[in-house]
Amino acid sequence: MAKGMSGGSTIGSWAFLIGVILAVILGFFDVVSAGWAAVLVVLGLIVGLLNITDEEVKPFLTAGAVLVIVSFMGTTVMAAFPVGARILTAVNMLFVPATIIVALKSVFGLAKK
Repeated sequence: MAKGMSGGSTIGSWAFLIGVILAVILGFFDVVSAGWAAVLVVLGLIVGLLNITDEEVKPFLTAGAVLVIVSFMGTTVMAAFPVGARILTAVNMLFVPATIIVALKSVFGLAKK
C-alpha cells in the first residue's frame, strides 16, 4: 500500500480497508446486489488509481493476480460452503478492477520509456 498519508494515498487506503470489510460483510450476509457490486468496483478502481506507488506495482500485480485467480477458482471449491464462496466473489469484485488499473498504469509506464 502507498506509504504516508497524503490526500490520494489516504483515500486509497480507506477505499482498500472499506472495500475488504464491505466484501466480507456483503458476502457473509448474501446481500451483493448490482448496487453493492458497483460500490465494490468503484472502491477497487480508487485503490488501483490512488493507492499503489511505482515501487509497489510489481508486488501488487503478483499478489493481485494470484488473489483474483485463487478466489475465482475457490468459489467452485467452496461450493459446499456458500458463505465462503460469496465472500470470495465479493473480494473479486474489489480486486479485479484494482488489478486491471494497476496493470494498465504499468503498461503505459513501460510504453513511455
